Amino acid sequence: MRVAIIENTAVTHHGQVGVALHEAAATIDLFRPWLDGKLPDMGSFDALVSFGGEQNALADSDHPYLPDLARLMHDTALSGTAVLGICLGSQILARGAGAVNHIGTHPEHGWVHVDLTDEGRADPVLGHLPARFPIFQWHSDTFTLPEGAVHLATNAAVPVQGYRIGRAGYATQFHFEASRAVVADMTNSWPEAAERMTPGWVAAQPTLAASLGADADAHGLAIARAWVGLI
Repeated sequence: MRVAIIENTAVTHHGQVGVALHEAAATIDLFRPWLDGKLPDMGSFDALVSFGGEQNALADSDHPYLPDLARLMHDTALSGTAVLGICLGSQILARGAGAVNHIGTHPEHGWVHVDLTDEGRADPVLGHLPARFPIFQWHSDTFTLPEGAVHLATNAAVPVQGYRIGRAGYATQFHFEASRAVVADMTNSWPEAAERMTPGWVAAQPTLAASLGADADAHGLAIARAWVGLI
């Protein structure tokens, strides 16, 4: 199994996705198009992953690779090859599928609850989760549900929390890869940004990790393993 991973920023935590890929003995090739514009030739890969980043999905002036990545993710998903977009990755895939990206309109941060839709409860990746579960979020943008996509997850703050395109093209607005260790490192790396999103976060984060993080860790790893199982 050979997997292409797109890192959209200098610090990218693979987290629970990395755990599941290594459990499956996947060979991983890393691409950092924000540095050099290079994207994978998917004829050489069995799956494509695009992680998050601080830019938005429409920031073409600073990140001119974004339109090409959006097309690549959508075309790959339509082909039946496994695709995974997380946070910014989900927004980029939505763009490639013709959805409308909304910038700066729907901030969420911290461990919050997400609800499965009826389709989500029947889904092979998300369907084994509780109907309502805690998971980590850090974003300000959102998007409309792409035409033809299956709506998998939602909550009151962001209607489209997850969707599927084709057999195995998955996108989640939430950071299911972000284990408690990843969240702690993110908090330590960007405390000012975290405080802007949630005042008091730095002090509260350890307590919240203890109360919600363990369940979120288990749900995130379950999602990762189920998606890897579709590759």
